Amino acid sequence: MAGFGNIRKGRREAVDNLGYTEGGDCPRCGGEAQPSTMNGYLSCVSCQHEWQDPNYVSESRSVEIPTYHQDSEKIEEFKREIESGSLAGVLGVEKNLSKKQEESLARLEDKWMTGMKGHFNTATEERKPLMISFDDDDNIVSTEVAALTVVANGFDGGEEIRLEYPGRGTEFYCFNVNDPNGWRRGRSAEDTARSIATTITNNSELVFATLEGNRISFELRSDDLKAESLVLFVDDPGGTDIVAEKNGVILDARNLQDFEDYRSIVELVLEDGIISPSEDQLLWSMRQQLGIDDVYHVQMVLEMYGQDTLKECTSCGKMAQLYPEYAAWYCQACEEWC
Repeated sequence: MAGFGNIRKGRREAVDNLGYTEGGDCPRCGGEAQPSTMNGYLSCVSCQHEWQDPNYVSESRSVEIPTYHQDSEKIEEFKREIESGSLAGVLGVEKNLSKKQEESLARLEDKWMTGMKGHFNTATEERKPLMISFDDDDNIVSTEVAALTVVANGFDGGEEIRLEYPGRGTEFYCFNVNDPNGWRRGRSAEDTARSIATTITNNSELVFATLEGNRISFELRSDDLKAESLVLFVDDPGGTDIVAEKNGVILDARNLQDFEDYRSIVELVLEDGIISPSEDQLLWSMRQQLGIDDVYHVQMVLEMYGQDTLKECTSCGKMAQLYPEYAAWYCQACEEWC
C-alpha cells in the first residue's frame, strides 16, 4: 500500500488549498482580495474567484455623441494641416478649380473606382489597379485601347475573339467551356461578359480586361506595346451577340452603310501602317458586304498611307510589300502573293 502515499498526500494538499480560511476577504476560500480587471469587482489571490466590490461607487459620465458640425470642423482642420505642410495643393484640397479641372477630377474618381473592379490574379500578375496617364493640360487620357460589348446572350457556337499584334502573333478566345482559352455562357449578358473578361485577363499576354456591366474594356499590358497596333477581331457567325469597338468605331461588317464607313475602318486599320491577318479578314468581309473590289481597296490604301503599307503574311508572319501595279502584296520569304 506504500504506492498510494502520494495520492493521499495530494488529496490532503487539495483539501488544504480549497479549504475556507476565516478572517479573509474571499467568500469562497477566505483568501485576500485584490483589484480585478473589471471595474467594481475584486479578485481572490488564492483561487482567483471574482465578486462584486461592496464599496464600489459607479461614476456616471455622459458620452458626447459626435455631430455633423464636429466632423466638419475636423475635416477643415485636416485640410488646413495639409495646405500648410508638404502636401499643399494635393488633389481635392484646392478650391479655386476651373470647371475643366473639376471635370478632370470627376473623371479621375470614376476611372479609379472602375479600375478597382478589374478581374485579375494578384498572386501571379503585377498589375496595378489602374494605369492613369495625363496630357499636357493635366487632363486624364483614357488608357482603353479597345472594347467588347455583349449585346445578346444567344451564343450558338462558333463565336471567336481574336487579339492580334504584328510580330507577336494572335490570341484566340472562343465560346467553348472545354477549351483552355474558352469562355462560358452565363445566365445573363453581364455574366457572359464576366466570363470573357476573366478568361482574357488570365491568358492574354497583350491586354488586361476590365468589366463594367456587359462591356469589356481592354488596356495594354506593357508600355512597349502601341495602341494603334493592337487588333481586335470578333467572328460572330450566328448573329450579333458581341460587338467589337476601337477608337469609338464599331468593327462589324453588318454595321456598314456606305463607302464612307468603310473608309473610316481602313483609316483605323492603317494607323500603324500594317494590315494584320485579322484586319485583312475584317476588311475583306466589309468589301463583300458593300461590293467593293480589291482594286478600289488598294487605291484607297495608297491614297491614305502610300506604297509603304505592309501586310503581315498569314503563312510566315513576315511583312509583305505592296505592289500597286498588281493591286496585291507579295511576301519575299514565302514567295507568295498575300
